[in-house]
Amino acid sequence: MTNAFSNVPMAERIIVALDCGRDEAIDLAEKLRGRARWVKVGMTLYYACGPSIVAAFKQRGYNVFLDLKLHDIPFQIEGAAKSAAMTGADMITMHTLGGRAMLEAAQRGVEAAAAERGERAAVTLGITVLTSMDDAALAQIGIERTPAEQVALLAGVAKEAGISGVVASAQEAVALREILGPRAYVVTPGVRPVGVDKGDQSRVTTPAQAFENGASHIVIGRPITKAPDPAKAFDDIVNELNA
Repeated sequence: MTNAFSNVPMAERIIVALDCGRDEAIDLAEKLRGRARWVKVGMTLYYACGPSIVAAFKQRGYNVFLDLKLHDIPFQIEGAAKSAAMTGADMITMHTLGGRAMLEAAQRGVEAAAAERGERAAVTLGITVLTSMDDAALAQIGIERTPAEQVALLAGVAKEAGISGVVASAQEAVALREILGPRAYVVTPGVRPVGVDKGDQSRVTTPAQAFENGASHIVIGRPITKAPDPAKAFDDIVNELNA
């Protein structure tokens, strides 16, 4: 599906998830340097290292997706989003389940950081339904909608709040493009190359399917980071997408 990101090189639309310790993450970043454009810093790495890990990747020329999935009252989230953006991160995430007021607070925090730093504001992304969740998992927490229905509802809240886009399974990307339009960021985790075990993910697609469905960026972790040769694994995915 054509969108505002369709002409961006494939290698610049893959976010490598570095869900590991600092030494391993730095080693992987060195191996992927000159290939990957984006790395993801999630809770595992950030809670161990703090803001310095974002700086370490920025110094190596990477864009950083800081995936902390913020979720609290609006006052707390405004400050947390500002602090996250002050690290120099290029994307930050917050749960859409926090509601419109919380998402608007996050956007204010990010914009305040941008003004203070004199830089462009970080991309703000609303987490919709985790890709590890299916119908049964949603039902356990009292949500009777299907994942697709819940994602659509929460994407509408994100759009109303004025944030940059959402994080959702690529299975919902087609519908998300219709809701959010061609310029929104639609970042899709739960992506697995053909023949790779899906691990703890429930709603998965291949890289090609994710982009065909309208994803702006895809997040891939273990198929690259746990490969015998991470650089080759990254190149293989890019070559497959460009074929």
